[in-house]
Amino acid sequence: MKRLIASPYLKAFLAGAIAVFGFAPFDIFPLPVLALSVLFWLWSRAERPAQAAWLGFAFGMGLFCVGISWIYVALHEYGYMHPILAAAATALFAAVNATLPALAGYMQAKFKATPNMRILLLMPAIWTLAEWLRGLLFTGFPWLSVGYSQVPNSPLAGYAVLFGVYGVSLAVAASAATLLILWKVRLGRQGKIALVALILLWSGGAALRSIEWTHPRGEPLKVSLLQGNIPQDTKFAEDALTNTLETYRRLAESSDARLIVLPETALPLLRRDVPESYHAILSDHVRKNGGDILIGAFEKEDGKYYNSVYSLGSAESQHYRKDHLVPFGEFIPLRSVLGWFINEVLDIPMGDLTSGGATQAPLNVAGQKVAVNICYEDAFGEEIIRALPQATLLVNVTNDAWYGDSYAAMQHNQLSQMRALETGRMMLRATNTGVTSVIGVDGRIQAMLPQHEEGVLTALVQGYEGRTPYVVLGNAGMLVLVGVMLAGAWGMGRRK
Repeated sequence: MKRLIASPYLKAFLAGAIAVFGFAPFDIFPLPVLALSVLFWLWSRAERPAQAAWLGFAFGMGLFCVGISWIYVALHEYGYMHPILAAAATALFAAVNATLPALAGYMQAKFKATPNMRILLLMPAIWTLAEWLRGLLFTGFPWLSVGYSQVPNSPLAGYAVLFGVYGVSLAVAASAATLLILWKVRLGRQGKIALVALILLWSGGAALRSIEWTHPRGEPLKVSLLQGNIPQDTKFAEDALTNTLETYRRLAESSDARLIVLPETALPLLRRDVPESYHAILSDHVRKNGGDILIGAFEKEDGKYYNSVYSLGSAESQHYRKDHLVPFGEFIPLRSVLGWFINEVLDIPMGDLTSGGATQAPLNVAGQKVAVNICYEDAFGEEIIRALPQATLLVNVTNDAWYGDSYAAMQHNQLSQMRALETGRMMLRATNTGVTSVIGVDGRIQAMLPQHEEGVLTALVQGYEGRTPYVVLGNAGMLVLVGVMLAGAWGMGRRK
């Protein structure tokens, strides 16, 4: 037992698990900083690169096994996968994502550098690169990047407007490294320098949060976000269709807002199969309000299916079709080999969709230019900024009912909070079961409906125009910073 408690791999696993409590809904934002300090300490004591890799893997398994355990709910309760197979698939997915912290551990150990420069420069830079790669590989899964844990309350969130979520991750990792140096050298000369650097890093982030990077455009707009609370296990059942349509008609007609937004696939039909009389009722109502309604449904064109949002009302009807699709949930990678997985193992409706493309323009509705993103498209800041600076509002529609009562929905809402902060735009979220929310340009939640309850969230929102530095640079600024840190560590290593 003593040997198990003393195991560095157990310490790494527990540090990764504890880091999860820095994210929503817990929001204890210092925890990921402390967790990374523990990982960096363990890396600094590793005798071989392979040991550092396994420590990174153990940290990743703690982070992902705890942080994305809700995937089990989607696979078992709503995908009808056997419990053992669902648990194994969830663990495997965690292990795949944990290979990036493992790679980070291996690479920092292979790099020649002095011990302190390894901690201060190499570890934060390589950790951040690993997170960035995780957001790219195999269509990307940036969930639980440590930068998200700092939104909305941490001073470090201020770096989002400059360098995006990965820039905030770099600030978190740099803070962790500086804390480790402080712990190692106490308050000697190097310790005092580290303390000053830590104070400057956090105060710099706080100062950035006080700057207004964008400015209001036009008058405030009244919006209503509809939360139908349709159970996932009956959402696509034919005998539940009438109730679903009636629910959203009733909620829409209860609103006098100029912009009304329904969740992702709120109408579980092809758009062409929605009764014309139903469309007429909704369209007539929002015209009386002087605005438009955004409706989530599937579309079919030229034999291809799309996850779409389309508009009805005062403006000409327009649509947005989801671009970044979920592997296995919305399209089948290597279809000839893995198609059986969707068709036989899982029961996921509309599991073979087509991407709508990356160059779709914002929707001109209710006097605003609205950039719509669907489901977890809000996890990709580099994709959201494609619609900027033209877009004045961001709208996310999603259906997190797949994840039951887990904390997935609050984690997802935190992704949208980061997008609002990066872009200097308000984010409106309409969801089936929550989190339906209005998020300000500072990344803070201005209004939110209770989860798993039917409701209408009505609020006054403001369109914004202008560009933050992140809108201009994307992730390039962060990559330049990481490159400078790696070059500095390499140069010092050569002089040694």
